[in-house]
Amino acid sequence: MRQAPSNVQAIIKPVVNSLGYELVGVEFLMQGRNGLLRVYIDTENGITVDDCQRVSHQISGVLDVEDVIKGQYQLEVSSPGLDRPLFTKEHFERFEGHRANLKLTAPLNGQRKFKGILKGVKNNQVILEIEQEVISIPFNAIDKANLIPDI
Repeated sequence: MRQAPSNVQAIIKPVVNSLGYELVGVEFLMQGRNGLLRVYIDTENGITVDDCQRVSHQISGVLDVEDVIKGQYQLEVSSPGLDRPLFTKEHFERFEGHRANLKLTAPLNGQRKFKGILKGVKNNQVILEIEQEVISIPFNAIDKANLIPDI
């Protein structure tokens, strides 16, 4: 998955949690010479712009001191939104029964993109139902995954 190095997540998770938020996940994307560090946070009551600013201020200070990301990058803190990204096996289990998009790092049976209903995780495999067919996708083969909002 497009996650930031694990040390980044390990450094900012206690800060985010101490502020009363859940750290949903962290992505690091290269955009030309610079990077984009995207941090997703959530609470039971949702996330406001003020929440994002508060968390951004706190974790930017920690990241500057720890200096774990080399080079220039932009920090973006946001809510996971309706099309919530899924980062961990626990996320796939938590949202069992919801529709999701999965993009793989390499083709599986000639296909890299899948859309279906999450059926949980078993033996390090994400179980997905696609048009009444159940398939297993290795968790470590998933590059990006997100929920499909019911609108």
